[in-house]
Amino acid sequence: QVQLVESGGGLVQAGGSLRLSCAASGRTFSNSVMGWFRQAPGKEREFVAAINWSGGSTYYADSVKGRFTISRDNARNAVYLQTNKLKSEDTAVYYCAAARPDKVVVGVRHTYDYWGQGTQVTDSS
Repeated sequence: QVQLVESGGGLVQAGGSLRLSCAASGRTFSNSVMGWFRQAPGKEREFVAAINWSGGSTYYADSVKGRFTISRDNARNAVYLQTNKLKSEDTAVYYCAAARPDKVVVGVRHTYDYWGQGTQVTDSS
């Protein structure tokens, strides 16, 4: 079992940055693939980024590649999403998710087992 709590969202002007954090509890965290997804009003929840257990492999949606960076600290049971050069289309609720490495397909929402409650990122421009 893994419990996830996101934080760090807020209002930000286009071109700005935010660092989203996800605090995890549960003894299986360090073995989990961790992902970030987002959902804008009226749209499906979509994949943003994912990272494997060691942090050695990362994956990004084309829309955020080069602007967002995912990282994790297994000693702190945390995963982060650094968002830079934010655009109006990045406005969404951002969700942290955890998945078993033997069953996950990193970009596929239903292969993740645990979800946080989300944190809102809004373009204030």
